[in-house]
Amino acid sequence: MATRARKTRSDYGRPYLGHEGQWSWILHRVTGTAVILFLFVHIVDTALVGWGPEAYDKVVRAYHNPIVHLLELGLVLALLYHALNGLKITLIDFFPRLARHIRPIGRATAALFVLAAIPTAAIMLKQTYDLWRA
Repeated sequence: MATRARKTRSDYGRPYLGHEGQWSWILHRVTGTAVILFLFVHIVDTALVGWGPEAYDKVVRAYHNPIVHLLELGLVLALLYHALNGLKITLIDFFPRLARHIRPIGRATAALFVLAAIPTAAIMLKQTYDLWRA
């Protein structure tokens, strides 16, 4: 009677970690959802004007919290990524031959995001730090 050798974890190779296109797709959906959730909150807080200036001012005061500033940084970075990735998708939709070069286009998009995100984050984090010190 033949017995099967017990397989170790390394016999299966490394786990699948995804492809750049898959991560791009996931991040596009996540950032799109974050933007929609922000828009909902923005509509609600703007509608508070109907309850009077005191209610609106109370909500706007909450935006001067350093934690909320960090959330705003996340929102700006999500908008930036979503916009750049949307441009990539639009280019490929209008020029289907570019699909052959999807990997370098995706990497260029990621590089543009990083190049734009670094100064944006630096400026916004300085404002958050200044608010935290005050």
